[in-house]
Amino acid sequence: MTDPHHPDAAQLRAWLLGAAGRDAAAFRCLYDATASRLYGFALRILGKPELAEEALQDGFIAIWDHAASYESAVAAPFTWMAAIVRHKAVDLLRRSGHALEVEAGRFDSEVLEAARDPGATPAEALAASREARRLAWCLAALEGMQRQVLGLAFFHDLSYSEVAQQLALPLGTVKTWIRRSLERLKACLAKGDLP
Repeated sequence: MTDPHHPDAAQLRAWLLGAAGRDAAAFRCLYDATASRLYGFALRILGKPELAEEALQDGFIAIWDHAASYESAVAAPFTWMAAIVRHKAVDLLRRSGHALEVEAGRFDSEVLEAARDPGATPAEALAASREARRLAWCLAALEGMQRQVLGLAFFHDLSYSEVAQQLALPLGTVKTWIRRSLERLKACLAKGDLP
């Protein structure tokens, strides 16, 4: 029997499917099972309880509105929901004018945390953990400013021009650094194992 306070990925998928069909009871179960963890995630990003609550509320509205677009082959249910809440939290930061920073240690731990799915089987968790560690290692191998530019563009969802403005860099430099960083990441990830 599934524990409603610690549901597995299959149960979360079922509730998301119910929400996609506009089943309010399924959505309530989904909310009850995940809201506290998603709130904690938003609070780590925003640092203020009232902002974290707003990001959580906006996130769950988006989850309800877009549940039908969830694809289990792309992401685990909780990972998909966490990405939505994270996006809402970053939007709040941007609207409030806060500078966004990508600190290497915190960035690496956020990559590892985002890849963790509490409902994954042990084999799935091990594979995801290896992939996340490899990604974090490859990201750490990038030069500081290139990691910063890449992190702002892909983990904070900023446009290239917003990254350029945030870091006071020419747009062409930002585009070049992102392209080169993605090429380095691809090559690093293709090697497979951590050194």
